[in-house]
Amino acid sequence: MATILLCGVDLFFRGKLEALLPGHRLITVDHTEDPDLVIADISRIDPEEVADAYPDIPIIGYTNHTDTAGLRAANAAGFDQVIAKSALVERAGELVAQLTASVE
Repeated sequence: MATILLCGVDLFFRGKLEALLPGHRLITVDHTEDPDLVIADISRIDPEEVADAYPDIPIIGYTNHTDTAGLRAANAAGFDQVIAKSALVERAGELVAQLTASVE
């Protein structure tokens, strides 16, 4: 079970992620413990700030496929995975398993 920090994730999408990632613990920035993985909504956060705040934690950034500037910004910030929101829905379990392999 991985502890996954959600940055900028709206309530509706959080519910979807909870359904897609059973067995994992989803937290927000209100928690004090270190996460094993960060999932960030690129359209609602500053990619550089998130990358700087969690330099040693894998980060998945997602946004709408039309937000090419956001996708580029997250890549430039050094996110481990930058994908369209629809791809995250399709591959959430696989991506989390890949990026948290040492935690499981």
